[in-house]
Amino acid sequence: MSSIKINQENLKSLIENNESVLLDFYADWCGPCRMVGPIVEEIAAENPDIAVGKINVDEEGELAAEYGVFSIPTLVVIKDGEVVSRSVGAKPKEQILALIK
Repeated sequence: MSSIKINQENLKSLIENNESVLLDFYADWCGPCRMVGPIVEEIAAENPDIAVGKINVDEEGELAAEYGVFSIPTLVVIKDGEVVSRSVGAKPKEQILALIK
């Protein structure tokens, strides 16, 4: 499965319809975000049991505020509708997977 571009309208259904969700808050101009982006895409492709959503903070400022995102990239893991972990800054794939498992 590939990542899904998330906005205010589709976030709720993504969370309700999936047991595990990884949200990647990013911006196109952000260097560390461009480093994490391909890793997140790889995780999405290799783990069909995890729904991966990408949220552009420049387009979805309200969602960023709702999730307390002040720095990017920020990764948020949601399980059964609850935020269970979060990470700020560029991380290697192993550390991102450790957040999810």
